[in-house]
Amino acid sequence: MAVNRPGEHGEQEVPLADVERPELHHEETDVNVWAVGKAGIALFLVCIAVLFLVVGVFRYFQAREQARQAPLPAGMNVDARALPPEPRLQTAPVLDLQEMRAAEDQILNGYGWVDGSRGIVRIPIARAIELLAQQGLPARPGTTPETASTASVPTESGLGPKMIAPGGPLAQ
Repeated sequence: MAVNRPGEHGEQEVPLADVERPELHHEETDVNVWAVGKAGIALFLVCIAVLFLVVGVFRYFQAREQARQAPLPAGMNVDARALPPEPRLQTAPVLDLQEMRAAEDQILNGYGWVDGSRGIVRIPIARAIELLAQQGLPARPGTTPETASTASVPTESGLGPKMIAPGGPLAQ
């Protein structure tokens, strides 16, 4: 068996730092502590400057938005804490649905003006159905019940002749 000795194949012997050379414990010139400290201080100062800059920009935009909004009329106080602006979340959806259906029922079952200047009114839907049944619906000109029964029924489609005879397969 061959024994590997240092220096035979170009390897160098690695000295044990703790035992043979005590001055090799650590490198004292690796990091410039003062330069790292200055970089940390600079980073902190830049963060503070950015914070003040952002606060200033927000105040600028807030002042610009307030100047753009029209002032409220005299005597009108708006407290945003009392009622938030639209759209609002539903706190009681069941009650909201009941109120909406009651309002729809009032429109469907009550009388009211749609356009007073042109004389258009709203009547209850049940009454409108009765009036329509009494007067009848308008029909196309030239259509009578007799002509409707003699209407031609196509015997072929665009796909060819019918597969099933009129009346179904058991009509014969």
